[in-house]
Amino acid sequence: MHGTQAPSLWIQRWSHLLAPGCTALDIACGGGRHMQWLSARGHQVLGLDRSAEALALAQAHGQTLQADIENGSWPLAGQTFGAVVVTNYLWRALWPQITASLAPGGVLLYETFAQGNETVGKPSRPDFLLLTGELLKVCAQAGLHVVAYEDGFLSAPERFVQRVVAVSPLAGQDPARRPLA
Repeated sequence: MHGTQAPSLWIQRWSHLLAPGCTALDIACGGGRHMQWLSARGHQVLGLDRSAEALALAQAHGQTLQADIENGSWPLAGQTFGAVVVTNYLWRALWPQITASLAPGGVLLYETFAQGNETVGKPSRPDFLLLTGELLKVCAQAGLHVVAYEDGFLSAPERFVQRVVAVSPLAGQDPARRPLA
């Protein structure tokens, strides 16, 4: 089942940027691998997914919410989080809701498939592959400060990915010190 393997190395690497004990939203959380990682570090986590089967596993690591965010309304309107995590998921129509879900000082941790992946496997449809620099553009449009960005090829398993760590501005505290390790 999606979301039951080890947490993404990207999420592991950058989760130190989250404020201690902050609330985190894991979008398309699957079985809750990132929920488990974050809750083990003292964060309150809400996992969002459309699969009741996946959420049955994820609920061991925090609160869960079942919603079809591609065909229904955004179920968390007006709510903000200290972190928003998205991995292996892309639905461009949700960019405004995802970025608006970040509280001031909140951290966006995003990693998914990019153009080129069609040459090595699934997903291969352009709708599910990020364009070159797309995450950077989304962050710029939302006024987020990019801390880290990668766009390239990983060999185990073979896949093209794009990933970003970006922070929502906190009034009076930029430039904030954001440790890179």
